[in-house]
Amino acid sequence: MPRRLVVVLLAAVLAGLSAAGAAPARDPNVAALQVGLRAHGLYHGPVDGLAGVRTLAAVRRLGGDGLFGRRTLHRLGKFARHPLGSRPVLDGTVGWDAAAIQFMLAWHGFPSATFDGAFGSHSDRALRRFERWAGLPQDGVAGPAVLAALQRPPATCPIALRPPLGTPYTDTFGPRGARFHTGIDYPAPRGTPVGAAATGRVSWAGNLGGGWGKVVTLQHPHGVATMYAHLSRVLVSVGMHVTVGERIGLVGATGDATGPHVHFEVRVRGAAVDPLTGLS
Repeated sequence: MPRRLVVVLLAAVLAGLSAAGAAPARDPNVAALQVGLRAHGLYHGPVDGLAGVRTLAAVRRLGGDGLFGRRTLHRLGKFARHPLGSRPVLDGTVGWDAAAIQFMLAWHGFPSATFDGAFGSHSDRALRRFERWAGLPQDGVAGPAVLAALQRPPATCPIALRPPLGTPYTDTFGPRGARFHTGIDYPAPRGTPVGAAATGRVSWAGNLGGGWGKVVTLQHPHGVATMYAHLSRVLVSVGMHVTVGERIGLVGATGDATGPHVHFEVRVRGAAVDPLTGLS
């Protein structure tokens, strides 16, 4: 694809994203740029879609002429050949558009391992889960219909939640390096009681693979589920009905945890959403 056409297409996609109401502060094209800069060893910050100081400095080290300038894209090589929306993205696609789709899927609650611009099996599974969630054909092809759905605002929590602990939270929902953190973390001393964020039914209580450690999951109205991970002890069993604030476990560091804390996650019909949209 001619470099001039790439620039024109990229500008059109950026304008379309803005018109569709996507948050300008979290630009999937900036995220794709960051992925390309990381691949060149020039950027080591988070893939967050924010054109901050570190991103601009990396572009200068690349010898580019602005975020999406012709020289910038040229120096990124084949990676920047296909802007977002210029072709369908599917298993095996590599490049700028694949990185942007990975970023958009993550913000809609379907992250896929790392943001690397290589659309492999993890990304394919994430895409198919999103297609099912959005009511689209589950063909694993991110074409115009998928892109239009991804340009809509991400889902939010439709019910009111109470914080599971009274301690301040630290890591929030969003990018963490080249990966995506799908919840918020509450550091607290080991053994601190953890309360249910809302009234619901226990659907999981025990060890869970994938580094989660001891986990409790609760089901709530409107397709909402809350998850409490890395517990030292589980105080409930599957099928129990619990009320908001009721003790369901104790803080721990089980699974892949560097210290005692609770990883608190909220899902709506299977999509991870920012817990802060429901917490009061």
